[in-house]
Amino acid sequence: RVQLVESGGGSVQAGGSLRLSCVASGTFDSSRRMAWFRQPPFEREREGVAAAYIGGDYTEYAVSVEGRFTISKDDAKTTVYLQMNDLKPEDAGGYYCAADARGGHWTWTGGYISWGRGTQVTVSS
Repeated sequence: RVQLVESGGGSVQAGGSLRLSCVASGTFDSSRRMAWFRQPPFEREREGVAAAYIGGDYTEYAVSVEGRFTISKDDAKTTVYLQMNDLKPEDAGGYYCAADARGGHWTWTGGYISWGRGTQVTVSS
């Protein structure tokens, strides 16, 4: 099973930037898709932010972050990054890395076998 560790969260003012990292270790049982999800404060659901494949060129983005966020990866380190620019207060929340997708749309939380513990992002206006 894959273990995931996120880092890079913090507090910024609106318009600022943060870079999140997610390091994967262990064995992928299914696909090598990795994704970032976020959970706004007081919300129960996590929403997909971006996804990429380790060893592939596939990327996906939520409409709300296109043009501001960039997902990238280091295949050799089995690490994905999320560069977040022009942050807005509505981007705040817990950011979680997910991996080892069993299938389904990339935004489907139920499709991922492994999850990290998350890293917090706070954006002040």
